[in-house]
Amino acid sequence: MSTDLIQRCFFLLGPTAVGKTDLAVTLAEQVGGEILGADAYQIYRGLDILSAKPSREIRARVPHHLIDEVPLTQSFDVAQYRALAMPRIADILARGRVPIVCGGNGMYLRSLTHGLADLPPADPALRAELEREPLPTLVERLRQLDPEAAVDEKNPRRVIRALEICLRTGRPFSAQRAEWEHEPILHGAILIRPREQMLERIAARTLAMFAAGVVEEVAAVSEVGPTAGQMLGLREIRALLTGEGTREQAIEAITTATRRYAKRQLTWFRRERAYAWVDLSQTAHPLDELAKLLPPGRG
Repeated sequence: MSTDLIQRCFFLLGPTAVGKTDLAVTLAEQVGGEILGADAYQIYRGLDILSAKPSREIRARVPHHLIDEVPLTQSFDVAQYRALAMPRIADILARGRVPIVCGGNGMYLRSLTHGLADLPPADPALRAELEREPLPTLVERLRQLDPEAAVDEKNPRRVIRALEICLRTGRPFSAQRAEWEHEPILHGAILIRPREQMLERIAARTLAMFAAGVVEEVAAVSEVGPTAGQMLGLREIRALLTGEGTREQAIEAITTATRRYAKRQLTWFRRERAYAWVDLSQTAHPLDELAKLLPPGRG
């Protein structure tokens, strides 16, 4: 059963730039684990710097799954993620290893732990109609149909999908939460840091991306699909490449957008009651804390 598989996983979660990657790899080395990515953009092949993908050296230390696997041109959603992830988890467990699910995409994570609501597939005609409307109009329509939708209102793809579900089912998009009311027994941690520390880390990572050649990386990519096209920083760097604004303005815009994204992630994680919270600024030995939270028999 999928519930049994999930209860034998370890979830290492947290907002972007909190420091999940290094801890996940070190923990995996210590407990015989393999890492399963739960990131909306690291799953794509390409744009490694922009998506803050673990380096080749880090990935060589322990096996990684669902990172660097899907073409940039391919549309990808939460149902596809779950369909890929569940067999990987089963395989890792069958080999006597520990699946360490590492990431910050709340929808991907909940698809594993709580399953998926029975939602209708995309309707190309309706979607094309909605795509012709300006984003503010779409947001207002969604607010009227479903005040509790709680989607990222700056992301046209997510607003359109929520509206599509409302219009096709006659029910609010937020009604799918009813499918997620049960709380399974899970093992894992949500990593956090103080706000000022997070702001500094995000700013430093943005600068490091530019120093590593993220502008040249984006310039070398000819085609990006609608899902990968939502990647943080892609729009700003493309604008820079066409002469709209300066490098400094692009850095500032990406830093601000990333900070907002991290805030949204934390808002999502506050709904999660099954995990322990670990403040990395308050513990000198975070691996010891994480080891206490492993599934029975793995500590």
